Amino acid sequence: MSMLKSPESFGKVAVAMGGKAAERDISLLSGQAVLFALQKQGVDAVQFDTQVSDLDDLKRMGVDRVFNIMHGRGGEDGQLQGALELLGIPYTGSGVLGSALGMDKLRTKLCWLGADIPTPEWMELKSNQDVERCATQLGFPVMVKPALEGSSLGMAKADNKEQLHEAYKEASTFACEVMAEQWVEGAEFTVAILADEALPLIRLETPNDFYDYEAKYTTNTTQYHCPCGLSDEQERVLQALSVRAFKVLGGEGWGRVDLMLDQTGQPQLLEINTVPGMTDHSLVPMAAKQAGMSFEELVLRILETSLIRGLA
Repeated sequence: MSMLKSPESFGKVAVAMGGKAAERDISLLSGQAVLFALQKQGVDAVQFDTQVSDLDDLKRMGVDRVFNIMHGRGGEDGQLQGALELLGIPYTGSGVLGSALGMDKLRTKLCWLGADIPTPEWMELKSNQDVERCATQLGFPVMVKPALEGSSLGMAKADNKEQLHEAYKEASTFACEVMAEQWVEGAEFTVAILADEALPLIRLETPNDFYDYEAKYTTNTTQYHCPCGLSDEQERVLQALSVRAFKVLGGEGWGRVDLMLDQTGQPQLLEINTVPGMTDHSLVPMAAKQAGMSFEELVLRILETSLIRGLA
């Protein structure tokens, strides 16, 4: 990895957080942690909540670049990225295409299918008839997901037709496409990516049915294993696969890839996150710490990804 730039070299940095998405509260927590870490290191950083301020204000404020820590729709799906490019303001993380594809779980699946990236079988649910077909096509259990939400919002495991109908009904309230994914039995891992390099894997262990919103943010029963318990060679293979899967979707700068190892030991990739959480429960800071990187150094290295777009 490159040498860290001086704090002054970044100019004035707006930490974009909050927004109007369902993940607003988590984004505000991540944003405050990032803002404090930048200011602590001498970066001229200010808070910028897009629900409170207009993007045009960035120009009036004399902002040189944006640290984007907005989770979910509006901030992680290409909308903010496109607006910032029109304004000529560099920003952290993936561009318009990578952000849009990474946010869309259905298009992620289609891209991975074309690139021969292993991922569980799935189907889109558009009607109650699709629910019936799903029971036959995928069997049980299955995972039901809104295609455009993060933080496991709207996700549910279904063990029978009744639960599947209920999960579809609930996921449909999120105003986006709904998908069902074949359930994978096995260990769950996450792979943080920073500047085209994968950080140490984390193995997730929760008593819940899956790594849901509660397991991510509110409970203390989730266990995080880093080192993850795999051999060095196994970890290298999964790191390389994750970096490739991230790049296939146009991912840039930093992000996270979630995957499982099924009962035969084969990887099954689930999704990517182009603006992962940066709270005290978050996974990227855990992986960075295992790699010998403090939270403050991690934040600066992420900010350096705003230099890759040719706008700086």
